[in-house]
Amino acid sequence: QVQTVESGGGLVQAGDSLILSCSISGRTASSSAVGWFRQYPGAEREFVASIRGSSGRTRYADFVKGRFTISRDNAKNMVYLQMNSLKLEDTAVYYCAIGFRGDSFSYPTSLASFDYWGQGTQVTVSS
Repeated sequence: QVQTVESGGGLVQAGDSLILSCSISGRTASSSAVGWFRQYPGAEREFVASIRGSSGRTRYADFVKGRFTISRDNAKNMVYLQMNSLKLEDTAVYYCAIGFRGDSFSYPTSLASFDYWGQGTQVTVSS
């Protein structure tokens, strides 16, 4: 059974850094597309970053470029999201998702491309 489990969320101050971890089971991350998404209360879930395939190609939402970095540890089958220079508007529940259909690789920013989702981890940025 394919599962993703997020960890690493918490309460930080604006300007701080935080790293989120996604532990993956049932599927090799390097042969999949793994994405981070976030959701504010009452809002739709939105794309943050993704990493896919053996080459580890990455994509980022414009609002995190230069601040967040997605990476992968193939040996541990884990994906990370390093978040720097956090802003108040980064406060959200962050989800890790994995997909391995053709669309998962062709459309790595779309929620519909990912089939398995974790429970999410809360990130709260305070002033």
